[in-house]
Amino acid sequence: MTHGTGSQGPVADGRHTVVVGGGLAGITTALALADAGVRVTLLEGRPRLGGLAFSFQRGELTVDNGQHVYLRCCTAYRWFLDRIEGAALAPLQDRLDVPVLDAARPAGRRLGRLRRDALPVPLHLGRSLATYPHLSLADRAKVGRAALALKGLDLADPALDTQDFGSWLAAHGQSERAVEALWDLVGVATLNAVAGDASLGLAAMVFKTGLLSDPGAADIGWARVPLGDLHDRLARKALDSAGVRTEVRTRVTSVSENVNGGWSVQVPGETLQADAVVLAVPQREAHDLLPAGALDAPERLLEIGTAPILNVHVLYDRKVLARPFFAALGTPVQWVFDRTEASGLREGQYLALSQSVAQDEIDEPVAVLRERYLPELERLLPPARGAQVLDFFVTRERTATFAPTPGVGRLRPGARTKASGLYLAGAWTATGWPATMESAVRSGVGAADAVLGALGRPRPQHLFEFEEAA
Repeated sequence: MTHGTGSQGPVADGRHTVVVGGGLAGITTALALADAGVRVTLLEGRPRLGGLAFSFQRGELTVDNGQHVYLRCCTAYRWFLDRIEGAALAPLQDRLDVPVLDAARPAGRRLGRLRRDALPVPLHLGRSLATYPHLSLADRAKVGRAALALKGLDLADPALDTQDFGSWLAAHGQSERAVEALWDLVGVATLNAVAGDASLGLAAMVFKTGLLSDPGAADIGWARVPLGDLHDRLARKALDSAGVRTEVRTRVTSVSENVNGGWSVQVPGETLQADAVVLAVPQREAHDLLPAGALDAPERLLEIGTAPILNVHVLYDRKVLARPFFAALGTPVQWVFDRTEASGLREGQYLALSQSVAQDEIDEPVAVLRERYLPELERLLPPARGAQVLDFFVTRERTATFAPTPGVGRLRPGARTKASGLYLAGAWTATGWPATMESAVRSGVGAADAVLGALGRPRPQHLFEFEEAA
């Protein structure tokens, strides 16, 4: 076992919490509890922290398994970046600006932009929509009306979760083109589902919070360093400094309640005793570790579907893209990011394509994907036509997110279980957000808050500042 080292944080009072799972939810839970003076052990089965937002080495390159972005409205993830001292490494745009290339239009007329002005909501997007070339004049007018209708929805209404976003958009005058060129452009990337397969409740949450709450809410941020630098290296340093014992390569085999009300957590070669346990693992793993009676209907966790994301990585011998990223229409390509600097590549250019809703492609051979995507990149980026492809590979996350289907809301459990001292965290729990880094961090805060309440400990004030900022 590898032991976390480092200076102790606040003096612990002997109460011990075991957090199972070292993704963003687990790291957040552990940091929040340690900051409140609770003794914490964090257990992760993999050799690294960070869950599904991680990096690996491929020769000289440091590769992210997938491109992750966040928005200015993601106040919990921004708190997390501050807490691990990583905010400067994942800066936000000064102002929302998304270049959108339509491959179906003639060259020279392909570029549209979604950007905001320094005006109050909803006028901040008015000029951008009025000049957005990928929608007809009639569609642009109808988009504004649908946005206002969306703004009027009550996110607390459980009926929203029973409807699909696509039907709602159609009922509000949105054409197939408007859905493709605007609603799905944003929705597929944030929800990992097309409008017709997405819960109206989750879609409304994304659009109301991101585009209709505050003028700067949708400004985009992303890591300019490998994700492992943030979610593993800096997170580990913060955990060590807070006095958390962190164990990687340590798989939990069972969690059971003791007769005295405490908990036993079994790992190979050791049984850990704890006053509280937080399961910050994917829903299927949580289901398998839950003791009998901990949830009324534990089988519901298995009904929360999953959705894949495919990432296509291309190395060119020269620069073919002048901007940091773009989104695409009229092509299988969705979002393309320049990862050259972050990966440590010294010559040429490294592009990463993030392909959500990848059910039909997730198991396709690399050769097939290469034949599909290289010609598409040449269509979109004329400089790519004369460039040499030095490397082409894919990373696949078959269970990247939970599927945000209508009805998923009633399946997502809260932080507390019926077993005293046992809590749940993870992007899939009932945070109100889709499966994002923001949802993961929020779930960790919720679980830590529940543990602190049960242990009779005050919650650290700084942890909840982001809720006021939201």
